Amino acid sequence: MRLNQITIPVANIGRSKAFYMRLGFRLLVDSEHYTRFLAPDGDTTFSLHLSEEAVAPGAVIYLETDKVDKEVERLQERGFVFEEPAEDKGWLWREAVLQDPDGHKIKIYHAGKNRIDPPWRVTA
Repeated sequence: MRLNQITIPVANIGRSKAFYMRLGFRLLVDSEHYTRFLAPDGDTTFSLHLSEEAVAPGAVIYLETDKVDKEVERLQERGFVFEEPAEDKGWLWREAVLQDPDGHKIKIYHAGKNRIDPPWRVTA
């Protein structure tokens, strides 16, 4: 099996749709209560659904790139504000963090081989 899609709750579809389109996602489905995108690179889809309840931030969305600093700079030039700058982390990734309009964290990161094969990986 392959992971195809993740759906997160949002309080305002229009506001969140505009945010993710500015981030580089391509719109596939657009309705009053549901929006679906194709990820900027690759074939993974990502969707938003309008929540009838208060949205509590909790999702963490990872967007992988080989050039974290360059991507962060490009996004900052487009008006995105990062809560954490690009930096090397103890888990052997380089990442920067921003939030979507509902407070869900978005991590722009690069892990190389450590994404799937970290030194502490459990082996069967």
